[in-house]
Amino acid sequence: MNHSPLSPSPSPHARGPARAVVREVGLRDGLQSIATVLPTARKLEWIDAAYAAGQREIEVGSFVPARLLPQLADTAEVLAHARTLPGLFASVLVPNFKGAERALECGADRMIVPLSASHAHSLANLRKTPDEVVAEVARIRAHRDACGSKTLIEGGVGTAFGCTLQGEVAEGEVLRLMQALLDAGADRVSLADTVGYADPASVQRLFEKARALVGDRLWCAHFHDTRGMGLANAYAAWQTGIERFDACLAGIGGCPHAPGASGNVATEDLAFMLERMGVSTGLDLPALLALRQRAAGWLAGETLHGTLWQAGLPKVQAAAAARAPAALAGQPL
Repeated sequence: MNHSPLSPSPSPHARGPARAVVREVGLRDGLQSIATVLPTARKLEWIDAAYAAGQREIEVGSFVPARLLPQLADTAEVLAHARTLPGLFASVLVPNFKGAERALECGADRMIVPLSASHAHSLANLRKTPDEVVAEVARIRAHRDACGSKTLIEGGVGTAFGCTLQGEVAEGEVLRLMQALLDAGADRVSLADTVGYADPASVQRLFEKARALVGDRLWCAHFHDTRGMGLANAYAAWQTGIERFDACLAGIGGCPHAPGASGNVATEDLAFMLERMGVSTGLDLPALLALRQRAAGWLAGETLHGTLWQAGLPKVQAAAAARAPAALAGQPL
């Protein structure tokens, strides 16, 4: 494989994919979790800069009532801009059938339907049981097909490793719900550690079982760094063959039930780890760090996370990056 100028040769013990996609979810999962309402113009700047840095999958918002999440009230406008960028796959979160209708009307490339494997969390967050969400996905699939749309449906299984409300979530229930989502018409599924309960051993165990059950239709891993294990968990998932990871610029977002804790895995830290291991992401790390600095100005007063921005790139790698040509625009896997 072609090695990034930022990375040494990979260890012969590494056994994950040679390429990976880092899907930016800061514009949705990150912004919805903080008080600042970022102006639309800044969101468009963020998308343009992320695109210039090589990101080709971005979750741009969520179709929810503005009164509930004013931070995401401009999702339609942000999505319209994202769709003008060649090769960019723009995703939106849709919590229900009405949100899915809006996503289809606006031409989203992918809509993500969240499902909590925790019964208690599902009722608190979505006011539906997990199986009622599965039934909603069946309605969404039927409507999508009737519209002749090519928008992909991704079922996102959250609280897959435990829940602050319920506690333990059985692996068997997570696997059952994954299969139920696919049977209901989801094109793909993903697994999320919503509250930061996962550890590398549990990640490897569950992802191996999930891949054995649904194969490549297990599309993405979503980790939070609540207890400092986000990158280790991403590494464990990568070792099972996962090629796509959600992350937030500056590690914003996170679970409201863990105030003060780190949020999602930081985009720039995850990209650095992958590139350092010899995994090609197509991302320009200095450009991502520059975007993070801009975002810090936009989000003044908010708590940001991550570590690469503090230490910077290793000197040898920074010099190599300066000599390297601009990152090639990668296509989604």
